Amino acid sequence: MQLKITDSKLPFAPLLLIAPFFLWGTAMVAMKGVMPHTTPLFVAVVRLMPAGVLVLLAAAFMGKAQPQGWKAWLWISLFALVDGTLFQGFLAEGLARTGAGLGSVMIDSQPLAVAILCFWLFQEKIGFWGWLGLVIGVIGISLIGLPDGWILGLFHPKNVQVSADVAQLFEGGEWLMLLAALSMAVGTVLVRWVCRYVDPVVATGWHMILGGLPLLAISVATESEQFVNIDFSGWMALSYSTVFGSAIAYGLFFYFASSGSLTSLSSLTFLTPVFALLFGNLFLGEVLNPLQSMGVGLTLVSIYLINQRDTLADKWRKVRDGEVNADGEATGLLDSSELNPVELPVQVRVSELESEV
Repeated sequence: MQLKITDSKLPFAPLLLIAPFFLWGTAMVAMKGVMPHTTPLFVAVVRLMPAGVLVLLAAAFMGKAQPQGWKAWLWISLFALVDGTLFQGFLAEGLARTGAGLGSVMIDSQPLAVAILCFWLFQEKIGFWGWLGLVIGVIGISLIGLPDGWILGLFHPKNVQVSADVAQLFEGGEWLMLLAALSMAVGTVLVRWVCRYVDPVVATGWHMILGGLPLLAISVATESEQFVNIDFSGWMALSYSTVFGSAIAYGLFFYFASSGSLTSLSSLTFLTPVFALLFGNLFLGEVLNPLQSMGVGLTLVSIYLINQRDTLADKWRKVRDGEVNADGEATGLLDSSELNPVELPVQVRVSELESEV
């Protein structure tokens, strides 16, 4: 099942579908800009807890029911631990050690994990084109985020310095971003169970508040001078990350995740690093090298393949069965049920046939 954005009741559904990934990408840039003046876990707390309050206020305005029963709170708590505490904690710590664009790329390797989990748990159809798109997407983000020495070493093995590249990878925080990606993937899948007991918007708000509490405790215990050096522009950047990068983005994302194909929705996450790299270049001076530019191109190809996998599979089937003409249009071969009987007048002269025998 693909995500049917045209069936959504929301106005401007296609733009709203892409909005979370635009907001996440630009929020990464805003967070990275303020990170030198504060501490990672404090940024995670500010991004989570106030946003959760805003989401709950919006849910109350829309008349959404609050969680009822211990099962609802249990699933919300598990959701908060995985997609709140772990995801935002790993994200903030990793972002402090890497660039906004590259960090976003490492996080957005999660659609492959989502696809595998959904294939195993929900029997979501992926197909050849979907898997091809996922593989191309992983290659694309690898070109963007992995050390150049690893990639070039595939063609010049003698010049590879694996130990130095491994040290660079882990010191830079990319491994924390990969852990954040895994946490986000599990959280995306968990939302299906969460929404059986509570409205997705309400669950989003509570999981932000509950997920931020452990981060707040750890920040108070281990960090100091969290907000002393933040200037006005820094507070504006944090406000943008909270309101737009968390409250609005998460609300839209989990609304679509609760009602559509998780594989198709998750594949759009590949757009996040594109936005993060673009705005990181504009505001933070982050520059792409040729390998990273190639990776962005492959990422866009992967998005197309995954989201159009059913259409591509149908067209390929028609081509294989000879149902497409030279112009690429279906010839419209009739099924047997569409054929009408036609009577042909045939006269047989028995006498002549008997004489020939």
